[in-house]
Amino acid sequence: MIWYPYQQMKTMNTPYKIIDANGVYLYTKDKKLIDSISSWWSTIHGYKNKEINDAIENQIKKFSHIMLANLSHEPIEALSKKLEEWLPKDLDYCFFSDSGSVAVEVALKMALQYHINKNQPQKNIILALKNAYHGDTFKTMEVSDDEDYHFILKSYPKNKNIIHINTNIEELEETFIKYHKNLCCFIVEPLLQCAGGMRIYDISFLKRARKLCDKYNILLIFDEVATGFGRTGNRFVSDIVTPDILVLGKALTGGYIGHAVTVANKKVYDAFYNDNPNLALMHGPTFMGNPLACSIILKSIELFEKNNYMDKIKNIEKITRLELENFQDERIKEIRIIGACVCIEVYDKKHLKGYQEFAYKNGVFSRPFSNYLYAMVPYIIKEEELIKVLQTMKDWFRNKAL
Repeated sequence: MIWYPYQQMKTMNTPYKIIDANGVYLYTKDKKLIDSISSWWSTIHGYKNKEINDAIENQIKKFSHIMLANLSHEPIEALSKKLEEWLPKDLDYCFFSDSGSVAVEVALKMALQYHINKNQPQKNIILALKNAYHGDTFKTMEVSDDEDYHFILKSYPKNKNIIHINTNIEELEETFIKYHKNLCCFIVEPLLQCAGGMRIYDISFLKRARKLCDKYNILLIFDEVATGFGRTGNRFVSDIVTPDILVLGKALTGGYIGHAVTVANKKVYDAFYNDNPNLALMHGPTFMGNPLACSIILKSIELFEKNNYMDKIKNIEKITRLELENFQDERIKEIRIIGACVCIEVYDKKHLKGYQEFAYKNGVFSRPFSNYLYAMVPYIIKEEELIKVLQTMKDWFRNKAL
């Protein structure tokens, strides 16, 4: 029996069974659905992309997996070189893993061990944001801040070495002044907090955080698992404010396969680079640097570049603003738009009950959560397809009685 994610199995609706997928569409036996959330924000190229399919076939003829310990292969060497060239400044040192949650775990482990390796073991407090979500493994749950996902942590004493703050510069400065001697790192989802409610905050907060981290010898970590590859309207938020450690996942592989990367700058890497084996990073996911995944990522980046995805994202945002920015309904608290993400927050989650079924009947797959109805469409979506997604969202409020 399948145990589905984020579901009460006893009361859940029957899942829609997908029998095919192509472009922006998912196909059931009797429906053709626009995937308005890109399979949890990952399938930026849509489904069944021929160039990525060909890259997979070419690699699988050679080998589909080898362990990375004491071995190497051409796809990971090419990918590491590409990321070194492609990512900002000296974010050059790539540690691969098999999921975003694990990649965040690696980032936190790097940060904590960085200070141990630098003979600063007292710097062991992690600063994070309120309404944060960084994954469902245990350390990522601790630095997250959403009891809907992570109430299981109540089984343990509260970790006194984790502090959460609002995206407020005054509060940020006060926290750094109070705790800087013991702060290890500051981890954020830059500009857009996704699972925490598609909350948007200003870049000035991150710019100030960067300065404070530099001043007090604290590592800045950007979790761009969801925000990377254009979702916020920036290629990466890290292009504007550069962290010490960057985490990428989801769209990294274009949604084809699970893989992620934790990328460190030279300062972090050098703290581990030593003749002393005790200073090494002792971590190693079985499928890190998987050759199929690396081949997919290389092709995905190539598509992102040659098909001018940043222009596509700007157009998605433009159309979304035209369709939704001034839309009003007394049940709607706020409409938030950034890049290729839109969120309608309602006052009460009861106002979204039944929307998934409504969207399905209208040829759209959607998955609202809590008080949030949102869309994060594939970047290849056509204008008429995007308008259909947005029109379905508006029609829900127009057709549903108060």
